[in-house]
Amino acid sequence: MSSQNNQALHKWNKPAFSETQAVSLVERVYGFSVSKIKPLPSYDDQNFHLRVAGLEGPPEGIEEYVLKITNCEDSQNPSLIEAQTRIMMFLSAEGFPVATPRFTTHGEIMFLKSIDIGSATIGYMVRLLTYLPGQPLATNPVSPPILYEVGQLAAKLDKTLAERFHHPSTKHLHRDKFIWNLANVPLLEQYIPALNQNRDLEVVKQVIQQFKLKIVPKLSNFRPCINHGDLNDHNILLDTDSGSPQSPRYRVSGILDFGDMSYGYYVFEVAITIMYMMIESKDPLSVGGHILAGFESIIPLTAEERGALFLLVSGRFAQSLVMAAHTILLHPENEEYLMITSKTGWKHLVKLFEMGQEAMENIWFETAKRYT
Repeated sequence: MSSQNNQALHKWNKPAFSETQAVSLVERVYGFSVSKIKPLPSYDDQNFHLRVAGLEGPPEGIEEYVLKITNCEDSQNPSLIEAQTRIMMFLSAEGFPVATPRFTTHGEIMFLKSIDIGSATIGYMVRLLTYLPGQPLATNPVSPPILYEVGQLAAKLDKTLAERFHHPSTKHLHRDKFIWNLANVPLLEQYIPALNQNRDLEVVKQVIQQFKLKIVPKLSNFRPCINHGDLNDHNILLDTDSGSPQSPRYRVSGILDFGDMSYGYYVFEVAITIMYMMIESKDPLSVGGHILAGFESIIPLTAEERGALFLLVSGRFAQSLVMAAHTILLHPENEEYLMITSKTGWKHLVKLFEMGQEAMENIWFETAKRYT
């Protein structure tokens, strides 16, 4: 492919459908009449929240959907997207609060929408997913009971997939060079120039070096599973369970965005969850203990897995911060969304390294111990 075509593909990686185009797609492919549409924030895909009218056929009563248009890079791997979607359907059937796809009028769970740009053709994989109620955890007070529940949920999700999900498509979740797989922290070195002269650049370099020395050689000792891989505070929805209006009690009502799924390890999931739950917390250093307690109530970690948590959490901070800086260079128009983690993430990563592994483990493990 020519350099010019490569540049065109790069420019068109993130979908940029207008609301009119999105409505036309839904009405033509799914046979719905769209009564309302609004865009939703996203990292590199494009999402729209829709209300539809004139539904025919099951499932009855569903009037709200999310139109998800996958970026062109991931759309080139439809088998991977099918694997993610099949897992969502399975988890929903198992009782997890997960969106499921609406079938097209031809009975498909997804379809490819192609756009010609000069001498190249760009393809975007499109799905219509059921809309989940609730507000992002990032917009609600994060209490220890919620953190414990999120930790439990992360463990139950991985355990259920490991023990009961058997589908040929899962082979496509082996994503060896996937930059968001926590095993691939060393691959961040090629993206470090995006940080430019960031004053905390040396901390990231230390994380990568320590990760290569202390984590990579031990990966084979960790217990493998399929990871959701992105249980952040914007991908977990909360709804009120009970309690007074002045003191509502919250419960998890939705798990979003399965686009970063890959084969990994149980300890990866708990580390990723700890990192993201620290972002908006008023007491970020104690978060890990509550998450860990919930996770270990379902899947107790081994001593070696526990000993890796500090560098795994730090590694996920490094991934998020470096890749946000890199992606902003590519998509400066999406800077506000891409900077969500970076606003407090640098502060948290630096604090982790100032505290040191032993001090952080004492806080996390003592907090978790109180639950038992």
